[in-house]
Amino acid sequence: MTTTTAIKSDLEIQEEALPQRPGHSDWPQEDIERKIRPVPERYRNAIGKYKIDRLAKCISCGRCVEVCGYGVHVKPEGYALMSRPQDYLCIGPACTEAGSDCISQCPQKALVMSLNPNVECFGDPRWSSDLILSTWHEAETGHTPPSHLEFRHGASGGGFDQIRFKFEIPGLDGGGSRVAAEAIDTGLDLNRREDGRPQIHIDIPVYGGGMSFGSVSIHTILAKARAAVAWNSFSCTGEGGYPDRLMPYDDHMITQVATGLFGVREETIQRVRIVEFKYAQGAKPGLGGHLLGDKNTPAVARMRGAVPGNALFSPFPFHSVYSVEDHKKHLDWIKEVNPRCLVSVKVSTPTDVDMVAVGSYYAGAHIIHLDGSYGGTGAAPDIAKKNIAMPIEFAIPKVHKFLVAEGIREKITLIASGGIRTAYDALKAIALGADGVVIGTAEMVALGCVRCACCESGRGCPRGIASTDPELMDLMGLEWATQRLINLQNAWHEQMIGVLSRLGVSSIRELRGRSDVLCYLE
Repeated sequence: MTTTTAIKSDLEIQEEALPQRPGHSDWPQEDIERKIRPVPERYRNAIGKYKIDRLAKCISCGRCVEVCGYGVHVKPEGYALMSRPQDYLCIGPACTEAGSDCISQCPQKALVMSLNPNVECFGDPRWSSDLILSTWHEAETGHTPPSHLEFRHGASGGGFDQIRFKFEIPGLDGGGSRVAAEAIDTGLDLNRREDGRPQIHIDIPVYGGGMSFGSVSIHTILAKARAAVAWNSFSCTGEGGYPDRLMPYDDHMITQVATGLFGVREETIQRVRIVEFKYAQGAKPGLGGHLLGDKNTPAVARMRGAVPGNALFSPFPFHSVYSVEDHKKHLDWIKEVNPRCLVSVKVSTPTDVDMVAVGSYYAGAHIIHLDGSYGGTGAAPDIAKKNIAMPIEFAIPKVHKFLVAEGIREKITLIASGGIRTAYDALKAIALGADGVVIGTAEMVALGCVRCACCESGRGCPRGIASTDPELMDLMGLEWATQRLINLQNAWHEQMIGVLSRLGVSSIRELRGRSDVLCYLE
């Protein structure tokens, strides 16, 4: 007689052991506070924009410690020599021009400042090195980055990078009478149909995008959920099923139903307040989803009802939906299973996306989620991201104006995603006609992502953010990751209030469709 022994995967063993490990304890939901705490980088030598070299002629007099107001120089108590400069804190020439910098004040002229060569080796035009460093600073401090970092836009020369608020341009009057910060409301109601279903209110017009169990680590998923609790917002499971460890955060989770129906069960649909149908993804419309075999571990396969090690594909499209009537049957199914949930419909941005949005409204959707072509992680193929879907800054006003013309704009919530990198991007999307935005890559960057574009591989992510490898996953603690995302949202919230105040707008809802406050740089 043969006895079969159940063999647990490394990931399952690690998940079971995780709550007992120092620095990795699961937080009860009620203990997660919207409180800003400094969260330094995980790595000993953090990357900064500038590099400070201390030459051999330094006599460790400590003058640089006295002069520098940013903590770059440290002389440990009881030590005769200076520590290595923490140059990631250096603000560069801005300090030098003030005349009170360490370089000019050093009596031995033993300090040399230069642009950090590492900065030139990462980033791209959309996610410039400045933008990555800015996001790290926001996640570390919870506040707006210093002026030496460009935190408002990238360097792509198109899209949101070419759109500015008029008050940013000298000579243009794009502001109004300033509104006191404490009088500004950034909250958003998500159910505008008045159909008897519950009203859901979020405190910021931002929530976390879908990242499935398998595509990113369980730590990343839990950190996103906890941050959503802190900010009274939402995070999304993606299409990989609903891990049991998300159960304490059910009221702040969106569960996704995609074409592959991976992990879709009635009990998980009944747990949440928002269910999202993913009909297409802006980064790869017409291609469906794809999880390579080395990320399909036994734990991931069990969640998705699949065979470990096999690559998994979500087909395109839903082969049960070829009309608005079919679409309505889908939404009615979810509404019947969960009478208290709202239904979101995620679509990409084809040329007729305005007609798609109207059809979704008449099918019974509460939220239309437009996903533009700039989104997607390193797992999405470049040929799809750069050549197929409509850029989100074109799709938003197209859909907004069509919904207004149809007389249904006030009855539907329009959410935009696909390349929202900053608080300024989010506000520009709202000014173009969206009600709120969804972010994904920005959250990954806040957790330390360097945009190496290796997300598709099981051991591809060197920082353990988008990895199912237990060793790499353990590099990032849950509390650390959670606090980084809480801090990021606080920095964005500060910037949103600052912009709304300058525009003379007292509510984020008043900004919707106000394209008159924007201009496009030729």
